[in-house]
Amino acid sequence: MNQLLVALVGNPNTGKSSLFNALAGLRQQVGNYPGVTVEKKTGRFQVDDTEVMLVDVPGTYSLAPTSPDEQIAVHVLLGTQPGTNRPDMVLCVVDASNLARNLYLVTQVLEMGLPVVVALNMVDIAAERGLEIDIPALARLLGVPVVATQANRKKGIDELRQMLAGARVESAPVVTFSGPVEHQVDQLVEDQSLPEEIRNSFLARRLLLDVTGSLAKGLALDGNAEKTFARAREEVGQDQRIHGLEPVVRYGWIKQALDQLLVKRETIKDAGRGRLDRLLTHRVMGSVIFIVVMGLLFQAVFSWALPMMDVIDGSFAWLGSTVGSWIPPGALQSLVVDGVIAGIGSVVIFLPQIVILFFFIGWLEGCGYMARAAYLMDRLMASVGLSGRSFIPLLSSFACAIPGIMAARVIKNRRDRLTTILVAPLMSCSARLPVYVLLTAACIPDRRLLGGWIGLQGLVLFSMYMLGIVVAVMVAFLLKKTLLKGPTPPFVMELPSFKLPSMVVVSRRMLSQGWDFVRQAGTLIFAVTVLVWAAGYFPHDPLVESQVRERYQPRINLLTDGVQREELQQRMDAEINGEYLRNSFLGKMGRMIEPLVQPLGWDWKIGVAVVASFPAREVVIGTMGVIYNLGSDADEESATLRDHVRAAHWDDEPDRKVFTIPVALSMMVFFALCAQCASTLVVMKRETQSWRWPLFTFVYMTAIAYLAAMVVYQLASLF
Repeated sequence: MNQLLVALVGNPNTGKSSLFNALAGLRQQVGNYPGVTVEKKTGRFQVDDTEVMLVDVPGTYSLAPTSPDEQIAVHVLLGTQPGTNRPDMVLCVVDASNLARNLYLVTQVLEMGLPVVVALNMVDIAAERGLEIDIPALARLLGVPVVATQANRKKGIDELRQMLAGARVESAPVVTFSGPVEHQVDQLVEDQSLPEEIRNSFLARRLLLDVTGSLAKGLALDGNAEKTFARAREEVGQDQRIHGLEPVVRYGWIKQALDQLLVKRETIKDAGRGRLDRLLTHRVMGSVIFIVVMGLLFQAVFSWALPMMDVIDGSFAWLGSTVGSWIPPGALQSLVVDGVIAGIGSVVIFLPQIVILFFFIGWLEGCGYMARAAYLMDRLMASVGLSGRSFIPLLSSFACAIPGIMAARVIKNRRDRLTTILVAPLMSCSARLPVYVLLTAACIPDRRLLGGWIGLQGLVLFSMYMLGIVVAVMVAFLLKKTLLKGPTPPFVMELPSFKLPSMVVVSRRMLSQGWDFVRQAGTLIFAVTVLVWAAGYFPHDPLVESQVRERYQPRINLLTDGVQREELQQRMDAEINGEYLRNSFLGKMGRMIEPLVQPLGWDWKIGVAVVASFPAREVVIGTMGVIYNLGSDADEESATLRDHVRAAHWDDEPDRKVFTIPVALSMMVFFALCAQCASTLVVMKRETQSWRWPLFTFVYMTAIAYLAAMVVYQLASLF
């Protein structure tokens, strides 16, 4: 049986994923390219005695790469991407309703010399817009087969399969550059000092026109080769300006071609779409619509996921108690219940938020709204050196920084993407809310301000969220002026056609991102959870438990009332757990850092809770419950825990309360700004492919949190 490797190439929003699904059906696999986080989709189908293997290349507007996705697209086509062979053929997917933009990439692909087939997709949308395309004339102009398709309804798919299995027409350049450019290309091809793999007309032309040097970096050219191409550009520059030359030449050819094969008739729907575009991008009305849409998105990720998260939490709690009853008390039981089961649960519980977020992002991108939202917010984000693409990931981070960081993949500019990832954890996520609720209710007076319209507790809670936003803006501005210095890139984005998204494509993307998180980040999160368990469990000296039992057991034995006996038994168990924690490595660490946290107004118990919460800030409430002998089931709604917080005093100063208004404010500020989430740091490492940036984030956020908490405590204590 013959085998054929076909690369599926096209601009974003051309229906490429729908076409891939229609061609491959159920015979497809999803993974990542080796060493990177970019998704790799492969599928296959069979026509007679030919098996066609499809590789879905990341969407790109050009073969002059500017983002990680575009870099990989070029390397897949060249056969230099690890894990992928050079394709035998290229299938170019073209949006029939936007030929001018899409043919730019096609003219570049034709210069590779590979067999090419063009899928003219979304012909129904083109017809609705009054576009009449002479398809045979387009095929003659390009010199390759052109097949009209409507992927979402699987029209033209069988014809396209037959064409891919049988076509062997090698492509040839259709765009001719000026004499100086072509002369330099010929010189570079014959230059024996250059590596043999780049001495072909396609790569020589691409590297000559690649004034940004991004392709050269991707191919890891040596210094001699870079100098050779720099000299060639200088030679071309003596006759004409090479910057911007390629778009001028290619779009000039495309305009002439479209004049021959395209007829445009104005339709009523065109006028309606124009009005809708003006509404969605209007500075006032567009902003109102954007706030409503983002409010629904935020509400979905923040609230709609809660029932599913509660089910997951309850299921793992039931599983832990059930499995724990099968194992005798001891280290093994604690490891299995508090380490393994709790660790897996801490990974799975994030899935509802991730799945819901990527469902909505996929749907909004598919219908064409996301591009308009990014355009609308570009002016606001440009004030801190970012573009409109950064807004959605930052907004998503209010629910959870993990899906927010993953959503930053859509940002093409590397500096903007890194800056967005580095400040995303500053947004107050849902895990901080229990800390805010407990400390606000326990320590902040319930007073009314401005004639009773505003409550002091609500104002404090709101200020914690605003604090994260203000600090994120300041950090983003500083990063863009220092470590990630560079001009704010011009925000150029094509506004795609309005269309109903393919639910199959959206669902597959949603499930793929969820599984990707579990498979890649989940293992490291689980390992961190088990390490924290070990630090809080060992050395687990039995003498600690026996001393507590000696005080309680005689009283328990004398009680005849079953309810009172049970209450005293629970109090004894809670105190045993508290003593074990105090004498564990984690507890000892809390006592060691007490001199460091005293300027913040904290005692060693708060230090233990904060240290324990570095892997996951949401564990601080349970840790405080254990420290104050209430059991780990205490939560922010626990009246008993609030009472103990109000009554807590320093061990060596019985008259000095631990939790005062300055201490509560200090703790909330610290939690608002500190990087207390191992899950976020792990995902950040995965997205940046380096531990450098997660460590930098941890250090700078911890430093800012410490200094801000100290300043707040010292100033609040004065009043």
